Formats: sequence, C-alpha cells, structure tokens
Amino acid sequence: MDLSPCGVDCEQCKDYPISCKGCRAIAGKVYWAGYMNLITCPIFDCCIAENSLAHCGACDKLPCQIYYDTKDPAYTDAEHDAGIQERVKKLRSIK
Repeated sequence: MDLSPCGVDCEQCKDYPISCKGCRAIAGKVYWAGYMNLITCPIFDCCIAENSLAHCGACDKLPCQIYYDTKDPAYTDAEHDAGIQERVKKLRSIK
C-alpha cells in the first residue's frame, strides 16, 4: 500500500500510476490542486511542508477543516464524509 499523508491509498486511485506516481513521489503537486488555484494539495502542504509530520495521523486536529474543504465535486456529501472517516481510520491505526 502506498499511503499518502492524508490517508488515501494511492494504489487505489484511478490516476495511479499513469498520471500520478503518488503524493509523496510528486511532492503533493496533484493535478486537481489547479482547480483550487493551487499548485500543491493543501493537506500535503499542511502536513508535510508546514508541520513536518510523516502523515496526518500524527496531528491532533485530524480530521481538520482542510479535509472537508477538499471535496471532489463528483462525490456527494455523504460519500465525501465516508471517505474522510475511512482515511482517518487508516491514519489513526499507524499513529
């Protein structure tokens, strides 16, 4: 499993490994950040660049507002919330 700092299993992502080699490999510069007028994923920025954590599971604010603000518009609110809870569970298990 290639777990990103936010708890996504990169190997399960539709873009891996064709257009994305994984968040750590590309330093959080995911294509969808451009839709938010950003260069880097805000979760990656917060976790890695700003707080020097190995993953968000090491943060006592998990899940923070950034998780809720980075919703894929293709998902319903319920799907987004379920995805967050799944990632939090994975991250807390390795904390």
